Amino acid sequence: NCMKSIRLMMASVLVLIAATAFSQTEKTDTFKVYGNCDMCKYRIEKAIKKDVVKSEWNPETKMMTVTYDAGKISNDDLQKKIAAVGHDTEKFKAEDKVYKKLPDCCLYDRKKG
Repeated sequence: NCMKSIRLMMASVLVLIAATAFSQTEKTDTFKVYGNCDMCKYRIEKAIKKDVVKSEWNPETKMMTVTYDAGKISNDDLQKKIAAVGHDTEKFKAEDKVYKKLPDCCLYDRKKG
């Protein structure tokens, strides 16, 4: 009876270890996001807040570092969400009508093309 309990406990531990290993699809990426100020920082980080473990946008370097579950969302989808709130990324351009609604201090120089 004691041996049966030990086997059951060992099997449970192995299942837990396997489940943990398969769920670890956490990834960290860095990409450019255009903006100017702390208001931009707030808007950019808020756009993806519920989809990431951690995000940090640097107004000086224009670089965004994100840690996210790659099993749930892609880097492209994160960049699309940021572009949707008015900020161009290295892969996606915000719609002109959304960009033009940003406060004056947030109107960054847009790349050509």
